[in-house]
Amino acid sequence: MLDQSLITTSTALEGYKVVKNLGVVRGITVRSRGLGGNFIGGLQTIFGGKISVYVTLCEQAREEAFQHLMQHAADRGANAILNMRYDANEVMNGVTEVLAYGTAVVVEKI
Repeated sequence: MLDQSLITTSTALEGYKVVKNLGVVRGITVRSRGLGGNFIGGLQTIFGGKISVYVTLCEQAREEAFQHLMQHAADRGANAILNMRYDANEVMNGVTEVLAYGTAVVVEKI
């Protein structure tokens, strides 16, 4: 698995040089809100403030997509990921795709 300190949203890693570009890598997950989560989330919206069940769902989806991204990069022989981003799209009502993507590279310490 990749060292998370070598994954950045930047186009470069300070103190490292890119020696090989392995192309775009991605990690995808698709999640839905369960009936119980929707019920609790609905109750929380009545009172306002942070809707913790949805925060948890979003964090879990992003973490799962991130783990898939790291695995995809490692499978291609990368030791770093540059320009990492997240994206999300609603596939259908209540079902969301979360995508983590970036450029897989091999870097060497300068």
